[in-house]
Amino acid sequence: MEHGIFRAPSMFRVAMPGPEWEVTSLPPAELALRLRGSDAGIFANAECGDEPARRDVSVLARRLFVGLRDRQVIENGTATLDGAPAVHLVMEAEVSGREGRMRVEAYVLKDARCVYDVVYAASPETFTAQRPAFQRFLESFVRE
Repeated sequence: MEHGIFRAPSMFRVAMPGPEWEVTSLPPAELALRLRGSDAGIFANAECGDEPARRDVSVLARRLFVGLRDRQVIENGTATLDGAPAVHLVMEAEVSGREGRMRVEAYVLKDARCVYDVVYAASPETFTAQRPAFQRFLESFVRE
């Protein structure tokens, strides 16, 4: 992290969404952020190599939701991330080991080298209030 910019060398760079977000650990994510005093989190990851690049992007998107129960899809379609088409999903679900439901928004982008996952999750009460921060994060995402 340098001057509010996180760089995953040869994969991507992205700006912090604001000073109230702190870096945390969420393996295998390249970057995981948590909103102080909240259940909201953002993570960004890249998986590079021949194997991930060969898989269908919709299958790659579904793997993000393994472990979520009682899913309710709110949005399902495509969007643009770093100028390229990406799968975009918003859903609400129960998360194992956690009380209450979570709302999850995910973008999955694939190019010739890597698959990129950018995900925001928060309780439904927090989700809408912090979604602009996630949008700033998305707008700063650049593949390297």
